[in-house]
Formats: sequence, C-alpha cells, structure tokens
Amino acid sequence: MKQGDLVVRKSYGGDVLFRIELLRDNQLAVLKGTDYRLLADSPLLDLAVVKDPDSTPASQQVRIKVKESLRRMQEKRPPVHEQDGPIRLATQSASNPSFYEMPGKVLHLDGDGNYMRKSMQLYSQMRVPAHGIHVHEAQMPELLYRLLPELKPDIVVITGHDGVLKNRRSEDLGSISSYKNSQNFVDAVRVARDYEKNRDSLIVIAGACQSHYEALLQAGSNFASSPGRILIHALDPVYIAIKASATPIRETIDLPEVIQGTISGIEGIGGIETIGRLRKGLPKPKWTKQTSQANVMM
Repeated sequence: MKQGDLVVRKSYGGDVLFRIELLRDNQLAVLKGTDYRLLADSPLLDLAVVKDPDSTPASQQVRIKVKESLRRMQEKRPPVHEQDGPIRLATQSASNPSFYEMPGKVLHLDGDGNYMRKSMQLYSQMRVPAHGIHVHEAQMPELLYRLLPELKPDIVVITGHDGVLKNRRSEDLGSISSYKNSQNFVDAVRVARDYEKNRDSLIVIAGACQSHYEALLQAGSNFASSPGRILIHALDPVYIAIKASATPIRETIDLPEVIQGTISGIEGIGGIETIGRLRKGLPKPKWTKQTSQANVMM
C-alpha cells in the first residue's frame, strides 16, 4: 500500500471509503474519508485496497444520495435568464418590468482543502457567490475576526474535520473536551456572533462529523452538526448554505425540507427557524461590478 491508495477498513465492514494520507512506519495509515468529513488511523493489516471506488456498496449509496440532493436543489432553483456577477435578471416582459436578484453571499471556511474545492465547485454550479478559504480549524476564530468586516457575508460556513475522541463513553458526549475540533468551531461561531448578533442578518452553519451539535447552537449557529453524532457528508453544510442563499428574505427556510434534503438527514444536521437571504430589486442597475462567483484561497 502507498499514499493516495483508496482503501476500506475490514473490521468496519468497508462502511466508508478512505484515501491514505500518510503512512507511519509501514504499520499505520492515516486515512481521510473521500465522501465523509472523517479522519481516522488504522493498522495496514486492517485495510483492503479498492481498485474501483464505485464498486463498493457504501460508495454506491452515497452517490445515489448525492444525485438526489443535487436534483432537489436544481428543482427548487428559481429560473434565471441572465447572469451578471452577483446580480441576476429574473423576469422581463412588456407588462412585468425586469427585476434582479441578489443571492446571499457565502464565506466558507474549511479545514480540508479537497472538500473546500468540491464545495466551491458546487457553489459555482448553483450560481451562489462564495468566497472559500482552506484554513486549519484552530485558526478559524482569528481569521473570521479579520474577514467578517472586510467581506461582509450573508452566510458563514465553518467546517472541516471533527469527531468524538477515542475511548469516550456515551455519558462523556456532553463535554466538549470529548471532541476533536468542536471547541474550535464553537470559538469561531462566537466570533461571528460578536460581529453580528442577529441570526437572520448573518446565518452561521457550523460543524463536521460527530460535532457537538448542542454547543454549536448555543454559541449562535443557525444550523449545526451532528444531532446524532454521526458522520456527515462533505457537501451537507454547502447544501444548507445554498438553500439559505436562494430562499427569499421575505420567507423562512423550510426546516424539514432543507434538513431532509441533505445527504446525512436529521441525524446529521439540525437547526432553527431562519429567514432566507435572497433579495430582489427593481430596476436592474445599468452598470454592475463584475465579480467571480466562487473565489478560492488556500
């Protein structure tokens, strides 16, 4: 086995597809989930190399769920006839003058560079203006403190890697010290809430696999993972952000619809009643600043 190989863990029944990130002393492998925000380590003897990732039952199920989530997003997306940076022409006729739409702008902080790139591709595909930064989870609070006044986003996504630490009992799950990065996410959420206390003016989506859901909500998140302490799909926070960006500001985000539309479902993501961030205007400006739909910083 070598770095970059796709593998599954035999002792777990091949439930998650991983990529080998690092080999230690030719005995232990550091693994990163290809679909789920999961970091793990495993003895090499417990790993089996996967030649065709689409052949594993776990990957097949994930692909089906991803396609279904994308289909739902496309169906709910309002029709757009013209695109001009962050402003989109939505309707025009002799009796109905043109108005324009301004979807909510996303600032996405991600502790994983590969997942961040996938996320930015989806934002671009769904025409959501987004600024993505790959940053270690421990550095997110400080970075947010500097970026929020500069970028003035409508939606902040705070995600990366997390998980319950080894040898923790079920009664220990109420303590945030039992989690790999939940405290870092909580600190980042608090920075966002210090900047903007109104949860409808700044929507915060925080957490990763098995994160301390209750602590994140208490810190000020609108949406968070993971109520059931389960693995969440890498794109679940992105799905929530896209729905928030595309929901009109006069409407409340449909909680059952948006949560059930995620790949992980209600055990993976939860949240509170929140107003959308899509605004309409009339008439369309003659000159608009051209901006990239998806800006990425590493």
